[in-house]
Order: sequence, then structure tokens, then C-alpha cells
Amino acid sequence: MNGDRPLVAIVDDDLSVLSSLARLLEIHGLRATTFSSGERLLATVERLAPDCIVADLSMPGLNGLDLQRRLAESDVTRPIVFITGHGDIRSSVQAMRAGAVDFLTKPFDQDELLRAVRHALGRAQEARETSERLEHVRQRIASLTLRERQVFERVVLGHLNKQIAADLGISEKTVKVHRARVMRKMFVKSVAQLARIAEQLGVDRSD
Repeated sequence: MNGDRPLVAIVDDDLSVLSSLARLLEIHGLRATTFSSGERLLATVERLAPDCIVADLSMPGLNGLDLQRRLAESDVTRPIVFITGHGDIRSSVQAMRAGAVDFLTKPFDQDELLRAVRHALGRAQEARETSERLEHVRQRIASLTLRERQVFERVVLGHLNKQIAADLGISEKTVKVHRARVMRKMFVKSVAQLARIAEQLGVDRSD
């Protein structure tokens, strides 16, 4: 997270709403940065890296759904809480299907917004932790030699040492040595754990 407190980006063309929401979040220990349009957020979102976004659905120019789509196209994956003065069921369904955390209709209760924001921040934290775990796993994969990587790929496919040896043109004893090194470098003790790593990284396990 940025700084000591989570940062929430608020997007609304109503300046009074921006001010009141920012004040509410600050009172409850969060940092807030405000934008009067989706375009202004897009211009700076990667540099600011907010932990989550609260956005009005109905804005002139780039509306909330457009903003959500543009963020996804830019690979900026931040949880979004939508707020709107219009109870548009179709838009809310679209927003939720595209990954929005919540959809609140004005006037909403302050506690309701705070719950939605905290839910979004929790989701952001989970995403960060998952990303960090995967990065550590990728670093371990990168530490494998070419032959160890070949053995790794075949082990997670369920191939026996004899099959791997025949496939790679090496002895079973050599396969066992490489296999042991793979297990050690990947910090696992079983093939099942190795298979879970392969699944996390999207390694093709089909025959």
C-alpha cells in the first residue's frame, strides 16, 4: 500500500460529493485523492497506484463503466466501488460482471460506503499477496537449469522417472538427481505441491 494508510481514489463530477466522501474516508483513517472526471484519473492512476477506486457511474464524458473498461485495458487492476444517483439494474449487472466490488445507489448510508471500501481494500490486499507469492515462485522457476525445467515439466505431468529418462535420453539415476534438485529449489516435499505450483503458473499439464 502507498504510505502508512490505504489510498482511495474518488471519481465524481459533483465537487460537493468529492469533498464529503474524501472527508469521510480521512476521518476513518484512510487517505483520499479526488478526480472530477474519469479522464483525469486515467492520466495519473499508474503513478498514484491507489489501493481502490470509488467512482460515480453516471458522469459526462467517460462514464463509470467506460472508466472500468479503460482501466482493465491498461492492466490497472484496482477494486472499484460504484456509486450512482440512478438505480440502473442493467448497469449494475455489467459493473459487477466486470469485477466491481459493490454498487451503491445515492443517497447511501455512510457505513454502507465504508463497508464497501473496506471490502475493496481487503480484495486489493489479497491480490497483492497473491502477486507476491507468484513472483517468488517465478524466481524459483528461473533458478532451474534447462534440464531441471524439463524434468519439472514432466514430473507435474505425472510421468515416471523411467518415462522421463527415455524422453530426455538420460539415465534414471540422472533423472532422480535432477528431480531432487527441483524439489529442493522449489521448496516442496511432494509431487502434489509441485503440481500446485505448476497450476498457479499456468503450466500446461495436459498430455
